[in-house]
Amino acid sequence: MSQSIKQFTLCILIALSLFSAAARAEGIKLKTADLERVDNDWLLNATFKIELTPGLEDAVQKGVVLYFQTEFDLTRSRWYWFDEKSALAQRSTRLSYQPMTQQYRIASEGFAFSANTIFEALQAVGSIGDWRVIDAGQIDSSKSYTAALRMSLDLGKLPKPLQVNALNNRDWNITSDWVRFPFSPNGPNFIKR
Repeated sequence: MSQSIKQFTLCILIALSLFSAAARAEGIKLKTADLERVDNDWLLNATFKIELTPGLEDAVQKGVVLYFQTEFDLTRSRWYWFDEKSALAQRSTRLSYQPMTQQYRIASEGFAFSANTIFEALQAVGSIGDWRVIDAGQIDSSKSYTAALRMSLDLGKLPKPLQVNALNNRDWNITSDWVRFPFSPNGPNFIKR
């Protein structure tokens, strides 16, 4: 192989590795999660890092509203049957762009926030505070549980013409993995990644 072909091949390999590293950086990742007991309830505080693909950022800028679904699941293992589902909670967070004010708008369960940049808006979407996920009556303090948490872009709430495109386009399917961690009603329950 000539020297120029080797250099060209090396440049292509470097470009492909940079492209694949950039593609892997986009998505949703759980950074921290903390369950704390307040009176008879357990409240979840969590932080997700959200990075949109360029196509999703462009869609938001053009007026497409994105909905992010956060799911919490609490199970107890049983050797004799399927795992017991002790608690299940879901919440939806809406992200939109207002061209007249040039601000992003975030809304979730009565909470509304405006941000000047997409970075600030995604930080607000990924920040969950004092979300009531477990009632003390749903759990037995003498047993151990497994908590699971994830966030994803809810494709079912996109406008119908975009849903077809989104189902066939990997750039629109962003979700975090289910993160599972042990939960004890009598101990600290914190995860940091």
